[in-house]
Amino acid sequence: MGSIRLLQADASIETIYNDRVVGPGQLKGANPQIDEVQHEYVEAHHMVKRFMVVNGLVTGFTLCAAVLTCWMLIRSITNPLSEAVKVAETVASGDLTSTISVTGHDETSELLTALKHMNDSLINIVGGVRSSSEAIGSATKQIAAGNIDLSSRTEQQAASLEETAASMEQLTGAVRHNADNARHATALAGSASDIAARGNEVVERVVGTMGEISESSARIADIIGIIEGIAFQTNILALNAAVEAARAGEQGRGFAVVAQEVRALAQRSSSAAKEIKELIGTSVVRVAAGTELVGEAGRTMQEIIHAVSCVTGIMSEIAAASDEQSKGIDQVGQAVTQMDEVTQQNAALVEEAAAAAQSLQDQALKLNAAVAVFSVM
Repeated sequence: MGSIRLLQADASIETIYNDRVVGPGQLKGANPQIDEVQHEYVEAHHMVKRFMVVNGLVTGFTLCAAVLTCWMLIRSITNPLSEAVKVAETVASGDLTSTISVTGHDETSELLTALKHMNDSLINIVGGVRSSSEAIGSATKQIAAGNIDLSSRTEQQAASLEETAASMEQLTGAVRHNADNARHATALAGSASDIAARGNEVVERVVGTMGEISESSARIADIIGIIEGIAFQTNILALNAAVEAARAGEQGRGFAVVAQEVRALAQRSSSAAKEIKELIGTSVVRVAAGTELVGEAGRTMQEIIHAVSCVTGIMSEIAAASDEQSKGIDQVGQAVTQMDEVTQQNAALVEEAAAAAQSLQDQALKLNAAVAVFSVM
């Protein structure tokens, strides 16, 4: 475009020159003007040529610069794209170890940055999936081993629960039998308590009778004392009669014999009264001892009644506890039965868990095989 404009300018100058030299109404012989115009024309023509040369040089340099710029621009676009394609092909092949360097802030740099982020994310994801799959594989192996052990223990527990259930039935029968025995013992203890109460009443009556006997013996002792007094007075009177008979001489001899007999009778009465008094005293002592023994027997009977009452209460508590134990053992038996059922269900669940663990282990192996195609740092 610059050359065309220069040519147009040259043509315009030539037209002006012709107009001024041979214009209408002017003479061609005007030498000073012709020389001046010719000189201006030559200078303008040289100027146009110099301008055309400069314009050509500028145009050539501009074209070279444009070509170089286009080449550099194309290279700046194609090189990152080629690198991006190479990175994508590397990632597609499973190799995540390549290093992506990003320079610049244009669209291709943003593309490489996105590919770098994708590569880093894939490294993290693949590494996480690989470690997780390995952990899952190890965990499933442990779960499988644990399920086998748990299944064995569950079977053993089921067998133990069956034995426990049988033992609980036997224990229930024994506890019920003990409860029946405790109730029977309670009844016997109640009967013994009644018998002891009646015996205590008899002992109390005996104690009362012994007291009455003691009182009667005391009264007899008093009567014997009176008899001894009478015998003593009779003996004194007999002595006085003997004295008076001795004074009377032969006339009082018969009276003396009577007085002698009365005196002997009084002495025998006094001796018999003393013996009776001693016997009654001994009887009173023995009655007192018997009363003490009967009192001790009464106190013992009271203690027996209290002990029997305590035993009756304890036996009642034992019977009630046996009933509660029987009910509790029934509940325990039901619980053991339910535990047996739950154990059977657990055994089935353990088998299902073992199958699930095996399936999970297979899936983990497949996952390991899937991520094995990737190479990470």
